[in-house]
Amino acid sequence: MQTLTLAGQSLVSVGLMLVRLSLWLALLSVVFVPLERLFALRPQKLLRKDIGTDLGYYFISGLVPSLLLSPPLALLAWATHALLPDGLTQTVAHWPLWQRVMVALVVEEIGFYWGHRWSHEIPLLWRFHAIHHSAQQIDWLVNTRAHPVDMVFTRLCGLAPLYAVGLASPLAGTASLVPLLVLAIGSVWGFFVHANVRWRFGRLEWLLATPAFHHWHHANDGPAYVNKNYAAMFPWVDRLFGTLLLPRDRRPERYGIDARLEPDLVGQLLEPFALWHAGAPLPIADGAKVAAAGADRVKPMG
Repeated sequence: MQTLTLAGQSLVSVGLMLVRLSLWLALLSVVFVPLERLFALRPQKLLRKDIGTDLGYYFISGLVPSLLLSPPLALLAWATHALLPDGLTQTVAHWPLWQRVMVALVVEEIGFYWGHRWSHEIPLLWRFHAIHHSAQQIDWLVNTRAHPVDMVFTRLCGLAPLYAVGLASPLAGTASLVPLLVLAIGSVWGFFVHANVRWRFGRLEWLLATPAFHHWHHANDGPAYVNKNYAAMFPWVDRLFGTLLLPRDRRPERYGIDARLEPDLVGQLLEPFALWHAGAPLPIADGAKVAAAGADRVKPMG
């Protein structure tokens, strides 16, 4: 009886999450669909190629990573309480919420940057991350085209530093709110930077990630233009680590990867686990070598 009760509660919980995700999808559609029709960078159909697959990834990305992240985040919370000096956690706990969130956004961004970069440079991780880059048409919904393993890895890379420096300490009354707010802000911004809009924001693009910035991350225009712009929100992090690309007068000519992935959702989810992975798309090029070889051909934004 108890097992049936727990199963029923789990089904109700999943059902509520699906309702929430459906409402969120409707709201995002109301915002982004008209914007992409009015200010399209590239005209493309609403029911474009792979739209069904991307909708599937939208719900998977909303359900699975949150379940998989719970155990490691609980472990991080315990380690924070056990290992961090009390003085550090108490000092951070007394900061106002807005200050903790602002610092947390920067700390999370640096952790995410390296997790994202490793996903390009380490072949095993690229197996999973390649799914996100396989999109040949970019719009707001591509934000959630990601394998659960890839999403969990990059989120952990971003969240772990928050616990390591006490920004998500269990001693703070609003500890759990800080990573939740960081994830929520990052999620909304992720939909924006993938949007198929032609807007440019001048020098603001050096400070905040924009569609013009992130679309270059998805570019497949040749070795000089790949493995750039890993940051999610702050382009200056890429500038700090030597991977920033912001051409002034051009946009990517093509997106995607050269390798072919399985055409269906289930095949793409299973393919990275295959021991014999004949079609495994390796990183297009090493970022450092690309920067050295192609920097002279890239016209930076002035």
